[in-house]
Amino acid sequence: MTVLVLVVDDEPDVAPLFRQQFRRDLRAGRFDMAFATSAAEALSVIEDAQDRDIILLLSDINMPGMSGLEMLPKVKAARPDLPVLMITAYGDAETLRRALTEGAEGLLPKPIDFALLRSEVERRLTGAEQRA
Repeated sequence: MTVLVLVVDDEPDVAPLFRQQFRRDLRAGRFDMAFATSAAEALSVIEDAQDRDIILLLSDINMPGMSGLEMLPKVKAARPDLPVLMITAYGDAETLRRALTEGAEGLLPKPIDFALLRSEVERRLTGAEQRA
């Protein structure tokens, strides 16, 4: 089974940035990364990835159309056990409360601390390996 990290953000520079930060892991085949530029596209990736172990979904909150917070209950309905971290430049208490209420595990502030994110991904990879 292929292990996947799904990143949802409408900013065009996100995919190259994440690929650069995780280039060694991606080259080594430890996991794949998929990128969606909208909530609707992310939901489609999740629906089409039934044979893949998505170990983490990272989603921007502020996106045109459906926001990350609006997408969150739909993600949880499709895959209740999928861990979700929301990414935001506006990490106020109300946003955190709403994200946690909708099923997110937490917020990552922008700019992203890739050392912290790497530890989150490592933790998920270890869990996936133990389940396999």
